[in-house]
Amino acid sequence: MTHHQQTPAELGFTMPAEWQPHDRTWMAFPTRNETFDEGELHAARQAWAAVANTVVRFEPVTMVVNSGEEYDAQRYLSTEVLIVERPLDDAWMRDIGPTFLTNGKGGLAAADWVFNGWGAQEWASWEYDQDIAEEVANLTGAQRFASRLINEGGGIHVDGEGTVLLTETVQLGEGRNSDWTKEQVEAEIHAHLGTTKAIWVPRGLTRDYQRFGTRGHIDIVAAFLRPGVVAVHIQPDPAHPDHEPTRQIADLLRASTDARGRQLDVVELHAPTVLFEEDGSPVDYSYINHYLCNGAVVLCAFDDERDQRAAAVFAEYFPDREVVLVDAREIFANGGGIHCITQQQPRP
Repeated sequence: MTHHQQTPAELGFTMPAEWQPHDRTWMAFPTRNETFDEGELHAARQAWAAVANTVVRFEPVTMVVNSGEEYDAQRYLSTEVLIVERPLDDAWMRDIGPTFLTNGKGGLAAADWVFNGWGAQEWASWEYDQDIAEEVANLTGAQRFASRLINEGGGIHVDGEGTVLLTETVQLGEGRNSDWTKEQVEAEIHAHLGTTKAIWVPRGLTRDYQRFGTRGHIDIVAAFLRPGVVAVHIQPDPAHPDHEPTRQIADLLRASTDARGRQLDVVELHAPTVLFEEDGSPVDYSYINHYLCNGAVVLCAFDDERDQRAAAVFAEYFPDREVVLVDAREIFANGGGIHCITQQQPRP
């Protein structure tokens, strides 16, 4: 008889909601690769540093920096930001880092998903990034649980009370777990997050299926603001291909109930007014991709007239937090937002 390896859920671990207190934020610093060529690297480093230097005003930040590049990183980062060197391919800590868990008794654990470059995409390399979750878990002393599921932190969102949001084209998509059933994916997710109810959206934003996309990450589409309340990205302009899909996702969520049986209250966040890049491809600029740290909401800004409206919504739902707008256009140019480059380590 094989010994059953106990799951985090069986041991009482769950993934806390992002609004619960943190001990630290983890990030990864841009290094040269397919996404950041020589010319873009400086701009990307400035953008990542702007986020780190904002978050560190509210809670500790550790920046994982590619081996031998600590000196380069120091030129951009506040002296408050702790730097550790590890070999890196890319800079998306939400996706390559561990998903931290707590048990309410002072214990810290980490779910370590299989990372394969967002579904083994031809431009991606993950020789080093596939080990970062383990490295970070070791640095925190967290008990590590390796999952067989190909998944990323940007592909899940939890309410801290048993509910998780997933996307069919991510967890069940080509290059990830297309040979798994929905039930198998849910079982593995629940075993590692301590969740009991999965709500699936059919797909993500259009831009996310182009080069450098994640094929539908939830964290740019929908996010819990509190239990029972979910913010959803809405593209109000019919000229943009996300117009219809975002309406459908909002309707689906409105018709959904969470793990505790509550019907979800949907808060619509309108996309910025910018619709297309210079080359004609649709943007996926989204206010959903924010990061909650102790005492603050770090919100994507786009130098757009809708920035303040989004900030007002977050101020309403998080009255005890300072809402800080950080220009995220350079981060989005590389395929993600503020949530995608941060990863919370909850306080056990």
